[in-house]
Amino acid sequence: MDLVPALEEPLKKVLGPATAKVMAEHLGLHTVGDLLHHYPRRYEERVQLTHLADLPMDEHVTVVAQVADARLHTFASAKAPRGKGQRLEVTITDGSGRLQLVFFGAGVHKPHKELLPGTRAMFAGKVSVFNRRVQLAHPAYELLRGDAEETVETWAGALIPIYPATAKLESWKIGKALQTVLPSAQEAVDPLPDSLRAGRGLVGLPEALLKIHRPHTKADVEDARARLKWDEAFVLQVALARRRHADAQLPAVARRPKPDGLLTAFDDRLPFTLTEGQRKVSAEIFTDLATEHPMHRLLQGEVGSGKTMVALRAMLAVVDAGGQAAMLAPTEVLAQQHHRSVTEMMGELAEGGMLGGAETATKVVLLTGSMGAAARRHALLDLATGEAGLVIGTHALIEDKVKFHDLGLVVVDEQHRFGVEQRDALRGKGKQPPHLLVMTATPIPRTVAMTVFGDLETSVLDQLPAGRSPIASHVVPAADKPHFLARAWERVREEVEGGHQAYVVCPRIGDEEDDPKKAGRKKSPEDEAERRPPLAVLDIAEQLAAGPLRGLRVEVLHGRMQPDDKDAVMRRFAAGEADVLVATTVIEVGVNVPNATAMVIMDADRFGVSQLHQLRGRVGRGSAPGLCLLVTEMPEASPARQRLTAVASTLDGFELSRIDLEQRREGDVLGQAQSGTRSSLRMLAVIDDEEIIAEAREEAAGIVAADPELTGLPGLRTALEALLDEEREQYLEKG
Repeated sequence: MDLVPALEEPLKKVLGPATAKVMAEHLGLHTVGDLLHHYPRRYEERVQLTHLADLPMDEHVTVVAQVADARLHTFASAKAPRGKGQRLEVTITDGSGRLQLVFFGAGVHKPHKELLPGTRAMFAGKVSVFNRRVQLAHPAYELLRGDAEETVETWAGALIPIYPATAKLESWKIGKALQTVLPSAQEAVDPLPDSLRAGRGLVGLPEALLKIHRPHTKADVEDARARLKWDEAFVLQVALARRRHADAQLPAVARRPKPDGLLTAFDDRLPFTLTEGQRKVSAEIFTDLATEHPMHRLLQGEVGSGKTMVALRAMLAVVDAGGQAAMLAPTEVLAQQHHRSVTEMMGELAEGGMLGGAETATKVVLLTGSMGAAARRHALLDLATGEAGLVIGTHALIEDKVKFHDLGLVVVDEQHRFGVEQRDALRGKGKQPPHLLVMTATPIPRTVAMTVFGDLETSVLDQLPAGRSPIASHVVPAADKPHFLARAWERVREEVEGGHQAYVVCPRIGDEEDDPKKAGRKKSPEDEAERRPPLAVLDIAEQLAAGPLRGLRVEVLHGRMQPDDKDAVMRRFAAGEADVLVATTVIEVGVNVPNATAMVIMDADRFGVSQLHQLRGRVGRGSAPGLCLLVTEMPEASPARQRLTAVASTLDGFELSRIDLEQRREGDVLGQAQSGTRSSLRMLAVIDDEEIIAEAREEAAGIVAADPELTGLPGLRTALEALLDEEREQYLEKG
């Protein structure tokens, strides 16, 4: 939130070109304001030392500790064959544990003189393991003498701020740079309205910036954090509230279904009753569709909760009212699947203009990028004349050539795969802005929904339709217990012998050219730990067909197959003409084969939590119980194994999305919504700060309703411009 010229001063003018270059390249900091908003990650107390006992592996850390002993060793090596090689080993302690520092060659002289037993210092470096001992090799360090004037002045107060740093720029150097720019904090214009600040007892922005960077007590840090969290939550919520306000001003055609039209005819032919949840959400949607402003609604639903049914009824209501409805799917497989299931559910109601079609019927067309020219021409004509009431397609729907007779509703399936521009391009196809319904099967915790999808109203489907079966999930530790994997394949055979089918999912296709650039690249310790490339569909299918699943009908499905071939494989599998489908994640969303009861996910640790939950939702869709086996070679204590155990332990998608959030950094969750350094959330933790986000949303809505242009709040306007400056106009892009 670079608010005024003093804060917009480029760092190279203030700190010199060399430091400014490192800050820009490695930390994304360009102005004085950027640096003031680069907050400490934590604080060290002079009197208390850090916990060396729990240092994270392979991360850059800064620790404050005391030298226990230092030993200089000589050794022979290729460079120093006559035993002239030198290695300095320094052991530091903090009461909780000990850590070894290692210096080699010419780099030993300075630390040998300075790091004497009893010396206290800050050390920064990358944590690694050598000979089973945790160490920092060649760490940078800053002595804390306690009497040297500069050190005392730089680290005034008992709390030493530790900043997110890089190998090129240690935390204390960032601290010194901040010392230089801190006086500018006085000129920060406050974005929070005075009444809000006073009402919540929050300190002013200049004071918050001083207290976050130079706290004297823990209470200072708390005051500053409380205030800066509010800034982030509030400015973001004002941006979203203004977007909602602008959307609400747009005109739209109210779409009310006819009393005994297409929707009534469709409901009458349903072989089951809708769940209570489906009825409630449908009512919310129909209320929105009947207004003269565009609906903007997010429909969240557990895997298999019947979202497609709710969306289809909304689409039919719009067709009833004389409009057209478009459903945008992220993949061709999914678009074809939706088209197939919609036409099956509608029966003769989907045969508009055809012999045998019902009187109220409409036409349902499919539009994808790989369709033949003739089929495509037909589809485009049906849309332009209004003959087709429903269209289901991929990104091909967005192309300029596609013209609608009267587009009334856009349904976007699997929101996280579409950005704002695609949504807007499709919305631009209507004579007036169409209504918008966005669906996602990835459950989103309430606060993330308020933050990332804050411009949409939210409906949640949390009941599963009757007849859905439970899914049992188990982790299969292939490395520790190979017989478990053998048993997994036996279980697949048992399911097939019982008349059912199974999926085997792999992270990779297997026909990729090896990238020479990647081959020459130095492997990180994580790569070394994983030792081998992810398992591939083509290899696994071959091994299974020749080995543990010999005699079963094994088919393959992946994203690089020709669309017709993909469709043919899916049709054969759906018709029960294949026993086992070995696939990539192309089956992740929307694939519906009720007879498939088992799924084996190979290298399950290579998938995210929500992706595993999505994949698992492909089984147990019929009356027989589902089984999902998560195969991994990761050791028991690893975070990857803990993640898989969490997935196996619950079928509650909201609980899993919470676990997922806690395990990943905030920025990953907010995806591109947080791209660009200034706009990323630094203080606000989306899960922990639910209360602040909810309150900020309420305050923002009130302020925008009273003064949409924010004429009375120049500080807030400036903060918004910083948040949504030109290159970040797509800040609200949905990741």
